[in-house]
Amino acid sequence: MTRTILLTGATGYVGGQLLPRLLDQGHTVRALVRDAQSARAKLPPEDSLKIVEGDVLTGAGLDEAAAGADVAYYLVHSMGSGGDDFAERDREAARNFGEAMAKHGVERVVYLGGLEGGTSEHLQSREEVADVLSRTAPPDTVTHVRAAMIVGDRSTSFLMLLGLVDHLPVMITPKWLDTKTQPVAIDDVTQTLAALATTEDPPQEVQLGGADVLTYREMVLRTAAIEGRRRPLLLRVPLFTPRLSSYWVALFTPVDLATIKPLVEGLSSETIVKDQPPAGLNDDPRGFDDAVRAALAG
Repeated sequence: MTRTILLTGATGYVGGQLLPRLLDQGHTVRALVRDAQSARAKLPPEDSLKIVEGDVLTGAGLDEAAAGADVAYYLVHSMGSGGDDFAERDREAARNFGEAMAKHGVERVVYLGGLEGGTSEHLQSREEVADVLSRTAPPDTVTHVRAAMIVGDRSTSFLMLLGLVDHLPVMITPKWLDTKTQPVAIDDVTQTLAALATTEDPPQEVQLGGADVLTYREMVLRTAAIEGRRRPLLLRVPLFTPRLSSYWVALFTPVDLATIKPLVEGLSSETIVKDQPPAGLNDDPRGFDDAVRAALAG
């Protein structure tokens, strides 16, 4: 069964990995982008792909992109951009999107968020976005996909991990290094997202994790081993605050400070799958080592 799909975030990492899967499955995709000319240079020139210029924050282009669509993917996050009002901007964007889906009778909305809400402002904002979409989109049409740390060649969380491993033979380690998580491969995330376009009676929530539950400390050591690097020395400093460790991480990774802050804040909360997805969704997830090898090869 092929569908007409509205995809936001097509020029981002997850959306860019999801797009070819949707096209390969025979779907017609409308990619809502802020700069059509720039997007055309990045996206494949497929007959079944239509680029629509617009902006979820202003609502521009949403009517054109949503009219006649069967499924819509909402892959939009501020992640440190937009200044202090990022949470309100995220709520407004989600409200515009949800109302457009209701106006045009879109049957299914898929939103990608985090595995746990946590206590940081940015993780709470993601929860608010899911709530706004559920209240404004057509009733019972929203599936909230909650993913743990995504491991992929351009995943911001993975680049942060890789930067620490590659540049620090000795690490001053904050408390969050012992927080447990369930890292998931980018291929498993996009495969699940693509499957939700045609899954019958999809659940309101899908929790995604990989095959392994690890601490950040274990991920550092296993990544170093996969790269053939010397095992880094990890020195525990319990009073190293998330704010201080954000600056520390920014010194040694290619990720900008504005993005690092919400990521580090989120590391204080465990991200472990509590409810397994239904059959047919992420049935056989990759382990961490395989996901890292694939990311490094990518």
